[in-house]
Order: sequence, then C-alpha cells, then structure tokens
Amino acid sequence: MSTNNNSGTNLAKIVLIGLALLSFFPFISSATALVLGIIYAQIFENPYNSQTKKATGLLLKVAVVGLGFGMNVYSAISAGKDGFILTIFSIFLTLVLGFILGKALKIDKKISYLISSGTAICGGSAIAAVSPVIKADEKQISVALGIVFILNSLALIIFPPIGHALGLSQVDFGLWSAIAIHDTSSVVGAAAKYGDQALEVATTVKLARALWVIPVAFLSTVLFNNKGGKVKLPYFIGLFVLAMLANSYIPFVQTIGPYIVEISKKALTLTLFLIGTSLSYRTVKSVGVKPLLEGVGLWIFISVTSLLYILYVN
Repeated sequence: MSTNNNSGTNLAKIVLIGLALLSFFPFISSATALVLGIIYAQIFENPYNSQTKKATGLLLKVAVVGLGFGMNVYSAISAGKDGFILTIFSIFLTLVLGFILGKALKIDKKISYLISSGTAICGGSAIAAVSPVIKADEKQISVALGIVFILNSLALIIFPPIGHALGLSQVDFGLWSAIAIHDTSSVVGAAAKYGDQALEVATTVKLARALWVIPVAFLSTVLFNNKGGKVKLPYFIGLFVLAMLANSYIPFVQTIGPYIVEISKKALTLTLFLIGTSLSYRTVKSVGVKPLLEGVGLWIFISVTSLLYILYVN
C-alpha cells in the first residue's frame, strides 16, 4: 500500500515539475498555464502545496517589478489619472455592497469583509493585508482566498474574448481588467494577452489601486475594534516604480529592459500555473454556497459597472 502511495506521489511530482517547465515555452500563454494547473489539481494532490503558496507570492512580486522595466513613467502617470476616479468609486461601492450582501445572506462577518476587500482592491494581496488586522482565522482566510482565486481564473480566460467582442481599445481593456479582475496576477495575464499597451495601463492602474489596501486596512482596525492590528505595506509597488523610473531615464536599462520584461512574463505564466494547482474540486466545494454567491455578485457588479463607465462615460 505504501509503495503505491509513494509511486503516486512520485508521479505527481514528476508531472508537476514537467508542467512547470512547460510554462517557459513560448507557445504556453498565461491562460493555458492556468488551465493546465487546474487540470493537474483535479488529477493529483500537489505534493509541494506549502512551497507552492510561498513561491506564487514571491514570483508575482518579482514578475510585477520586472514588468516595470518595460514601462514609461509619463504614460504610466497618464494611465493612473484615467483610472483614479473609477478606482475610488468602485472600491467604495464594492465595500458597501459587500456589507449589504453579507448581512442579507447571513455570512460570517469576517469572511464577508475579506471577500469584499479582495474584490474591491487587489484580490489575495488585500486579503493577506487585511486578515491579520481583523484577526481572521485560517478557515475564514481560506474561504475568501478560494473564492477570489476561482473568479480570477475565470476572468483571465473570459475577459480577453469579451474585450475583443466589444471592440475595446487596448487602453480601455487595460483599465477594465485592472478594475474588474481581483488579483494582480490575473490582471497582468489577461492584459498581456490583449496587447502591450493594455498591459502597461492595466499594471499601472492595478498597482495604484493596490495602494488603497493601506487606508482600507487602517479602516478595518476601527470597524473590527482592533487598534493594535499590524498593517502589511505592499513594498514591491515601490520597487515597480523604481524600475519604471530607471527604464524612463537610464539608457542602459532601456537596452536590457525588453529582456527583463520577457523573463518577467514567463515568471508570471509560471505563477498562474502554480495558482491553478491549488484550485481542486475540493477547494471549490469547501468555500460554501453563500460566500460564493457574495463573491460572484460583487464581481458581476464591479465588472458591469466599470465596463459601462468605460464605454459611456470615460
């Protein structure tokens, strides 16, 4: 019996490593890598689950900073201005609607708040920043993260075709994906598939949006009466800005920038594959119907309202 278990574990390791290496091939897109990860999760149990979780967080930060070496500070400021008003209103309305839905569906207060924060700001990063402030336990964090990752995966696959069907420009799609997709990894993955300009707008707006996790985390200490809670600052955003400034003003960096960007895109593809390996049927089932309904409702709200704003107001 133990021999069979060992052989099964060894096979899972071999397939995992093989698919991870496949992520570096040019014909494997970020969406394909994510799907491969999800398929893997239905067949095998990830033998490196804890290491994978740590690796995805680090790889995402490295990839985002690396993408900064392909961006210009002036166009980034312009993109940031375009998304500023939409960012403020979408975050505020999503948090309010999340509170209402949580009450209506009688969802655990902390789970509801984590789902709302993850949807409103930057997915898993927001949940990671807010959870220690409100003293959320492992189960509450897992449910919120599970919902965010499920919807992230879906968004990465369906957003680019929707954008093309609606005839969205690269600028408009970049803005829409930055507002409506939860996690930075899926925002960058979807935008990279749409085009370079979409990638620049999406990354800049999303990282500017991610900074709102700081005031929201401080607000959380008041809402949950936890004034001693520690707020985690998204330091890698500062490194992204430095990389962007270096690419804008240092000729040598401009020369090597394209190579760093390509490596960063591959790191992102690997990140999405690893995220996919955690999305098993068991994970989906464990989140529960009511929290999933709240997550889907908030996601539809922010996706539709931001798209209407971009199409008819912006």
